[in-house]
Amino acid sequence: MATKELDLAMHEKLEVHEILLFKTSCLKKGTAMLELVKDKDLKKILKEDVEASTNSVKELSKILKKA
Repeated sequence: MATKELDLAMHEKLEVHEILLFKTSCLKKGTAMLELVKDKDLKKILKEDVEASTNSVKELSKILKKA
């Protein structure tokens, strides 16, 4: 599969980078909170959020690498 380079303007790259930083922060906070939560339902929600944030971080990183 050929790597396709994205043609993003500088402000778009910066916006993607800003979102990446935010999602990374969410991931770190969610992971830290998992250790403290005792409620099963809340723990399930946090695990789902950590999974979603992990996927978002991977996707955003790929976008920045291609840009």
